Amino acid sequence: MEFYAEMKLAGDEYAGGFSCGLTMTGSKTIKGFTPISETPEKTQYQNERGIILTVHKKKDGAALRTWSTVHNGSQEEITLEMLASFVLTNVEADKIHRLQSFWSAEGKLRTETIEDLHLEKSWSGAGVRIEKFGNVGSMPVRKYFPFLALENTSTGKFLGIQLYCASSWQMEILCSESQQLTVTGGLADRDFGHWMKKLTPGEHFRSPEAVIAEGNSLYEICDKLVKAQHPQISPADEDMGIVFNEFCTTWGNPSLKNIQKICDKIAGKGIRYLVIDCGWYGGAKDWYRNIGDWEVNQETFPGGLKQAADYIRSKGMIPGLWFEAENVADQSKSYQNTAHLVKKDGLPLTVGQRRFWDMEDPWVTDYLDQKVIRTLKDCGFGYVKIDYNETMGMGCDGGDSLGESLYRKIAASQKFFQRIRQEIPNIVIENCSSGGHRLEPSMMELVSQASFSDAHEALSIPLIAANLHAVIRPDQSQIWAVIRANDSEERIYYSMISTFLGRMCLSGDICDLSEKQWQLIQEGIRFYQKAADIIKHGVTIQRTCSTESYNHPQGEQLVIRQWNSRRLIILHRFEHSHNIQPAFPSSAKIISEYGRADRDFSAKAWIYELPSASFLPSF
Repeated sequence: MEFYAEMKLAGDEYAGGFSCGLTMTGSKTIKGFTPISETPEKTQYQNERGIILTVHKKKDGAALRTWSTVHNGSQEEITLEMLASFVLTNVEADKIHRLQSFWSAEGKLRTETIEDLHLEKSWSGAGVRIEKFGNVGSMPVRKYFPFLALENTSTGKFLGIQLYCASSWQMEILCSESQQLTVTGGLADRDFGHWMKKLTPGEHFRSPEAVIAEGNSLYEICDKLVKAQHPQISPADEDMGIVFNEFCTTWGNPSLKNIQKICDKIAGKGIRYLVIDCGWYGGAKDWYRNIGDWEVNQETFPGGLKQAADYIRSKGMIPGLWFEAENVADQSKSYQNTAHLVKKDGLPLTVGQRRFWDMEDPWVTDYLDQKVIRTLKDCGFGYVKIDYNETMGMGCDGGDSLGESLYRKIAASQKFFQRIRQEIPNIVIENCSSGGHRLEPSMMELVSQASFSDAHEALSIPLIAANLHAVIRPDQSQIWAVIRANDSEERIYYSMISTFLGRMCLSGDICDLSEKQWQLIQEGIRFYQKAADIIKHGVTIQRTCSTESYNHPQGEQLVIRQWNSRRLIILHRFEHSHNIQPAFPSSAKIISEYGRADRDFSAKAWIYELPSASFLPSF
């Protein structure tokens, strides 16, 4: 494997080999560059026009962080059509691993061989074979995560890559003359993501970052990639505090009365945050039709939100509030404020019942400062859930191209996340986008937590939660445990134990549960608190999963996570499951157990301790 560079300028000839329209690599642009300097940290290339292309590399724990910059040292304006964040050449691999993602089904592993992808080189080496994939729009985790792993089955070696890009992105796997692969990726290019960027003489542009890791298993490289993420965790959120979110309790109809009732029920039960979700504002009957005005519903919250926030704090919890700050919905007044909305072809960009604030517009950020940040400050909220429930698609007006404008709008949204933290330094920020559509690293580094999915009560919750260990830190992955009054003991165990794969988030019929049901929840909370350090600091060393379907899971899932001398084992049984039991080392000392995995759709978890000589992860 060797590092290289890739870019394409408008006007330069494309590569041949029947590749035009499939890839922008190998063009006359890149062939015109020659290396002019090289250090361990960067390699610089220059062409005869004075344009300088630099590939940067920086060690980040057990991984390597890389990005590219272009400096226009010529005497004329240039237009970029493609700039890679990373290029790896001479990669030897015969299996490709990707993580697929749709709403409420995030992170399903997809493994294919080179033959499956039809990436065997041609008989003569002529013609380029290409697999290109990615996302177009402002929901970067849709169809695929910006993640790729390549496996060489003959050597047992793995190579993993994760892109830091919250707008349109792409990755490519190519071969032609040799069966060795070229792997590249970054911003979605002109062909794939409608991206072009103009640079005047003296200007420069920096690509999004990518992180690369090598190892001996998929678990190992994923752990290295995830541990290279550096999220801004709030000081209030360092110890895995439990969330109660009332969405699956009131279904978008919170009020002062029901919030007080919930508070009285959960106070003193080990819950850190109580989040008031959507529907606290006035206007349309349906909560999702009145996004954007953020006027408190005086019928349900007479006098405003402060009384509710104060009541939550009086019960020993931190109050949280939901916003969908960047979007507006069709029955709000803001929907008609077209001067400050994102446009495409000169008209407001409309998707379903949503339009989008132009986050580059100072009027918009000042407006949101008053509506979002001022509300949080004045009412004393210590937690904010920022949702995002549509995608802009290919792009919008306002930049050098549709894709370049989209990239700028999303960068401006990320600056607003930073603005919230600057104004309220200790606030806990939750990243949500219809569940998990924004679970990519550049967004995850701005927040303390993230909604793992909108799979609120689905049987697939443990599958999705385990998937996400590959791409985000489990201590940031907020997993729903929605408890219903008619839940059996097995169902309560199943739901509660799913949250041990990340951060616990409770909801449901919390005021109607029996004493026995509450006893099971309390036992689960105590187990979670014992497991918290393993979840936060540990390494996932094993996952065995036998199901293919998420709607009708069958078989079993076993996940093992290790930290220092302790291991956490999480077992879920699905339909037609086997009565399997984890194999404990003979020297293991069981510290705690929770659950009962004795039938289909049941679950159990264990914490055990190993002797000091057995601490190292066994991937």
